[in-house]
Amino acid sequence: MLPARLPEKLGCSQIPGLPSRQIEVCKQKPDILGSIQRGARTAIQECQSQFKQERWNCSTTSDYSVFGQELTRGSRETAFIYAVASAGLVYSITRGCSAGEVSGCSCDASLKGGSQSEGWQWGGCSDDIRYGLTFGRKFVDAAESAAGGHNALMNLHNVEAGRQAASMLMTTHCRCHGVSGSCAVKTCWRGMASFDKVGKLLKDKYEESAHVVEKSQGKLRRRGNLHGGKHAAHKDELVHVADSPDYCVRNGALGTAGTKGRECDKFSDGPEGCGSLCCGRGYNTHVVRHAERCECKFMWCCYVRCRVCETLADVQTCK
Repeated sequence: MLPARLPEKLGCSQIPGLPSRQIEVCKQKPDILGSIQRGARTAIQECQSQFKQERWNCSTTSDYSVFGQELTRGSRETAFIYAVASAGLVYSITRGCSAGEVSGCSCDASLKGGSQSEGWQWGGCSDDIRYGLTFGRKFVDAAESAAGGHNALMNLHNVEAGRQAASMLMTTHCRCHGVSGSCAVKTCWRGMASFDKVGKLLKDKYEESAHVVEKSQGKLRRRGNLHGGKHAAHKDELVHVADSPDYCVRNGALGTAGTKGRECDKFSDGPEGCGSLCCGRGYNTHVVRHAERCECKFMWCCYVRCRVCETLADVQTCK
């Protein structure tokens, strides 16, 4: 997985932690490195946004692995990381194509014509997500296939599920043209959904992640259900091979930070509530002073004058 924090003008072979197969792909298209890095940042930000109120809050490490042991644990958290990183790469590459930042691709030229009877035609710049999907498979899957190991099949499944999530949320946008605001003709184009929608879809899939085992011929099957049967995991769902650790307490050996000191909401029954987030340990209440601008007035001419107002607020943190 590509680090999100890289010095500018860093060559493909100088990126720490990048497998040899990904280095070769990078060297073939060095101008795509910026889009790859933006995709990694987008994925990390979305992961932390989706899990900011959970016991595991998608915390990162200071080294190039970014997520530390979560990458090799094989848990549902591992599944989400790989899926959102894969989706972030597709998203960033596709946007880079539409913006003219990536050589060899641009807008989707396959959408032509329209419907004269319905009064619309293809136009504008449709996102060429097929290019993003193709490059994503070439860049990500090569490294996972080469790495092997007991998590390789799981990771390959989840990166494809991430790509499917980005693809299935493509939507059609239209703009009206006509005299005095009429809609005599509509110009339509296909575009990706905002990435927070992709993140929400993957978070829902994380909640329903299937616990699987590896069978012969390189296939993943669900663990036995209530009737003792097993069936193959669907290609668009997330899968994991190991249970999640206890994220309630700090454990250096497992790489878990615990929830001590995390802010919680004493009035909520959700995951951000003190009852859930603090894992039954209780919470402390602190009085926090906030300073903010207030009573702002426009002064002639031409600036705004404000007072600084202080407020006190109770903040709860887990014991």
